[in-house]
Amino acid sequence: MTSQLPGAGAPAAVRAAPGYLLPVRWLAAVVETARPRQWPKNLLVFAAPLAGASLGRDDGLGYALVAAAAFTAASAAVYFINDVADAERDRRHPVKRSRPVASGRLPRAHALALAGLLVMASLAVGGYIGEPRLSLVIGVYLAFSVLYSAVLKHLPVVELAFVAAGFVLRALGGAVATHVPPSGWFLLVCSLGALMVAIAKRYTELVLLEGDAARHRPVMRWYRDAALRVSQRAVAVAMVVCYLLWAHGEHNPWMRYWHLASALALVVALARFDWLTGQATGKPVEDLIARDGFMVYCELIWLAMFAAGL
Repeated sequence: MTSQLPGAGAPAAVRAAPGYLLPVRWLAAVVETARPRQWPKNLLVFAAPLAGASLGRDDGLGYALVAAAAFTAASAAVYFINDVADAERDRRHPVKRSRPVASGRLPRAHALALAGLLVMASLAVGGYIGEPRLSLVIGVYLAFSVLYSAVLKHLPVVELAFVAAGFVLRALGGAVATHVPPSGWFLLVCSLGALMVAIAKRYTELVLLEGDAARHRPVMRWYRDAALRVSQRAVAVAMVVCYLLWAHGEHNPWMRYWHLASALALVVALARFDWLTGQATGKPVEDLIARDGFMVYCELIWLAMFAAGL
């Protein structure tokens, strides 16, 4: 009978590391699992206050920042839970196998404990700023995320809608936190934009992984790259049409002019996004939006023109 040495089950790189480096590597694994490069998605909480040309309440900017922090915590909790649930599948993925939980750099128990703390912190924010509806929106986001991971991610088309819902709930959370009532057009444009991004994510995965796509994400067996491509473009066109209808409905001539003009920058940005997704470079879709120079340039022009109309 042999006894197992302490730490024998840990990765060799971790066992060989000096003691003083272990907390640093653990913290690095925690931050990596929280997906900092995904945090810019939480800037959507500022969409409603910006579209309403007001932060809605005294110190509205502060409340919007708090809401963004709450969604960052909630989304990080979801990443921790998902990485634990998908650890076995991630180990067979050419890129995801290096994730901290899948590679063993972050123990599963630690990831789940951190997820619990982040969930409690995100739900407590609504009470902290005196807006319980924000906690409700975050609770719905968390419930949708857990439901998606457990069941809905295996249902074609439905899973795309729930991925898109995560983006829309962020925008709705910002509206609730700052007391800016979102319009129907605002929610429709946000929903279509989120759905377009979700479809683009599936298209790039399908093209990159080809025959192995269904092994890593079973729902991919129901998708075809040509159908996803057409769907992405159709949703983009619908988004532009809704944006134009919203802009044309402005009663103030100055606002109407600038918002209609800003649609041109939006169209160019969407065309660039379509071209980038078609390249199938393997980069995350979020990087295409936030890290491509020309794309960022178009987004800034759109934002400047949109703000001019306010």
